[in-house]
Amino acid sequence: MKKNINIFKYEEKIIIFLLLLFSLIINQHYGNKGIFPLDSFSHFDRGFGILLGEHPFKDYWVISGPVIDYFQSFFFYIFGTNWQSYIFHASFVNALVALSTFVLLRNFNLNIYISFIYSIGVAILAYPSSGTPFVDHHSVFFSLLGLYFLILAIKNDSKLYWSILPFFFTIAFFSKVVPSLYIVASVFFVLIFYTLVNKKFNWIKYSFFSLVLIVLVIISIAKILGINFSSFLTQYIFYPQTLGTERYSEIDFSFKNIFLRFKFIYISLLPLIYINFKNLFFKKNYFKEKDFIYFLILIFLTFSLIFHQLLTKNQIFIFFLIPILTAFSHISLMKYNKKSKIIIFLILSLFFYTTFKYHLRFNEDRKFHEFVETNFELSVPAKKIDRKLFGLKWITPEYKANPEDEIDLILNVKSYLQNDKRKKMIMAHHAFFSVILDQKTFTPTRFFTKHGVSHPTKENKYFKNYRKFFIRKITENDIKVIYTIRPVDPYFPMELLSKECIKSSSLSSILDAHLILECDNLKSN
Repeated sequence: MKKNINIFKYEEKIIIFLLLLFSLIINQHYGNKGIFPLDSFSHFDRGFGILLGEHPFKDYWVISGPVIDYFQSFFFYIFGTNWQSYIFHASFVNALVALSTFVLLRNFNLNIYISFIYSIGVAILAYPSSGTPFVDHHSVFFSLLGLYFLILAIKNDSKLYWSILPFFFTIAFFSKVVPSLYIVASVFFVLIFYTLVNKKFNWIKYSFFSLVLIVLVIISIAKILGINFSSFLTQYIFYPQTLGTERYSEIDFSFKNIFLRFKFIYISLLPLIYINFKNLFFKKNYFKEKDFIYFLILIFLTFSLIFHQLLTKNQIFIFFLIPILTAFSHISLMKYNKKSKIIIFLILSLFFYTTFKYHLRFNEDRKFHEFVETNFELSVPAKKIDRKLFGLKWITPEYKANPEDEIDLILNVKSYLQNDKRKKMIMAHHAFFSVILDQKTFTPTRFFTKHGVSHPTKENKYFKNYRKFFIRKITENDIKVIYTIRPVDPYFPMELLSKECIKSSSLSSILDAHLILECDNLKSN
C-alpha cells in the first residue's frame, strides 16, 4: 500500500513539473509573436522607471496596474531589463493559475490525469492570448486565485486559507479596480450567505486581521515613497468612475452580444446549474451544503466576467473559464450522477473543441492584439531596434504588411533621441524608449489614447487635476522638450500648455518636437 502511495506522489510531482514547464513555455512563445504597441508595452518602461525611482500616482498618472509595474520592476531586477524577462512575468502568472487549478481539482479527488488535462486547457487559454503583462488579465487571475483559496478555505476550514484570501484580492484590486470589484462584491454576498446559513463566524477574524495588516503595509509603503493619498483617490478611484458611467450607457443588449459571444461558457455551466437546482428541490437543506456554495462562487465569477467583457473595449479573454467550468461539471456529475458517462464524454468533447478553437483564434491568430489575416512569416527580429528586445518577432497590426518600414521609422526616432542630451519627455505607444535609451523619459501616463481612457480630456471634470499634475512634472524635472511619436496626437501637449509656453515642429512623419519656452506662467489656453 505504501509503495502505491509513493508511486502516486512521484507521478503527481512529474505532472506538476510538466504543467509548470508547459505553462511557462506556451506563454513565452506567444508573447514573442507580434505585438499591439499600446497594450503590449504598457508596463515595459514603467517597470524600468520604478528601478530609476519613478513611482505611480506621484510621477505618472495611473488609472490601473500599479502593482503590475512593481512586479515588473522585480522581474527586471532579477532577470535583467529585456523583453524576455518582461513576458516571463506574464508566463509566471500563467503557470501560477494553471498549477493552482490542478491543486484545486485534485482537492476534489478528480483523477490526476483528467486534472492535468483541464489545467493544460487553462494554461493554453489564460495568459497566452495577451502574452505580455496586462491589467485585465492580472486583475482576473489574481481574483481567480482568491476564489480558489476561498473554495479551499470552505472545503478544509483552514485558518491559513482564510488569512491568505485578502492578499490575492488586494493584488487583483491594485491591478485593476474592475473586474476585481465585481468579483469581490460577489464574494462578499456568498460569504454573508455561507456565514448566516451555516452559523460559521470564525473565518471573519482571520480574514479581517489579514486585511488590516495588508492595508497598514500599503499605507506605510505609500508614505515612504511619498505617494499622496488624494492623488491615489483622484487617479485610481474617482476619475475611472467617470469612464465607467459612459460605458454602462453604451452596453449592447442584443442577443448576439450577451448570449452568442459566450455560448460555450454558458454550455459549460449547464451541468452545474442542472445538478444544483435539482438538489435544491429534492435534497433537504442542500442550500447549506458546501457544494452549493462552490456553485454560487463559480456562477458569480462567470457572470461578473461576462459583465466586465460587455463593458470593456478589449477582445474577449475569458474563455479560460471553459476548462474550469467543465472540470467542476465533471466533478459534480461524478458525485451526483455516476451513470452519466455520456454527458461526461460530451463535456470532455466540448472542452477539447473549445480549447482548440480559441487557441487558434487568440494564440495562433493573435486576435486579442487586433491581428486579422496576418502573415506572421513577415515578422522581423525586434533586436534590430535594440538588443534588449531580443526574441520578439516584430509585427504590428498597423504595419503588418511591411514591419521593416516601421522598424526603420523607430530607428530614426531612436537615433534622434539618443543625440538629444536635454531633459525630455517622451509620449509614445511604443513605451520602450526609457529602456532602450537607458534613461528617464518622464512620461506623464502609461499610454496615450484619444478617447480619454489614459488621462482626462478637456471635457472631463478631472482635467484640471491632470493639467496641474502635468505642469508640475515639467517644472520640477526641468523638462526642455516634449517629443510625441505618432500615433500619439502631436496636439496633445498643446491642450495642456498655453501657446506662449510651447513651440512645436515636425521632425519626421512620426516624430514631433515641442520646445518648452520660458514664459511667466504655464497657464491654460
